[in-house]
Amino acid sequence: MGRGSKRRDARQIQRWLLMLAGENSASSIEDQRFLEMLHGTLWGDQGREWSIDAADQRLRLNPVVVNDLRAILGFQLLRAPTHHAGEIPHLSGPLTIHAHYTRDQILVGLGHWSLSRRPDQREGVLHILSSKVDALFVTLQKTEDDYSPTTMYEDYLISHDQFHWQSQSNTSAASPTGQRYIHHRLLGYTPLLFVRETRDLPSGLSAPYAYFGPCEYLSHEGSRSMSIIWKLLHAVPARLFRVMARQNVG
Repeated sequence: MGRGSKRRDARQIQRWLLMLAGENSASSIEDQRFLEMLHGTLWGDQGREWSIDAADQRLRLNPVVVNDLRAILGFQLLRAPTHHAGEIPHLSGPLTIHAHYTRDQILVGLGHWSLSRRPDQREGVLHILSSKVDALFVTLQKTEDDYSPTTMYEDYLISHDQFHWQSQSNTSAASPTGQRYIHHRLLGYTPLLFVRETRDLPSGLSAPYAYFGPCEYLSHEGSRSMSIIWKLLHAVPARLFRVMARQNVG
């Protein structure tokens, strides 16, 4: 439900509280994804074979847990700053710019996953044809224990609104994927950037990603892999920049 000093999503917490109170049904696609994110977070792999109705019913059969959950979320809401979702609600759905999310929450938020349907997703890039989105997942601090030599990409913030990103090692500038990155505006695609410092938290749990939002192609060098400079449409605030940009020092 959000850990440490990571940026919580006030909008998400408010919507979850309404849903737990029975005051907001999942009538829209965005509401459905909010509900899927809640139950995916609560049940994890245990809920893979459940329908969203079955998961919701199981939760409500235990009012003590519901009350505890509402208390925890209420406390987190007091510490959560106000966010603005940006100007791409049809793409971001329940995701808010500069808030932190687990990978599972992001996949649900983008409509790629649901509670009962979870196609395999292990790579650092996700092409969603239906919504014309390229989701880019970046871990800044990479170790040889966790990443192979072909995935030790050079990724870092250049400035508050520019990010250096390396594509997968088999992506050339002339390939369909490379051309989609370069000409995404012409093709109607939106690259979305998700960034975290490290793969794991000190607790051993997977670290969440900060949602940097949509970006636009500025330039690239090389091929297989491509080094692309993305322009961020939402400038990274100082609190994130101090942490994320330090990877490029020296």
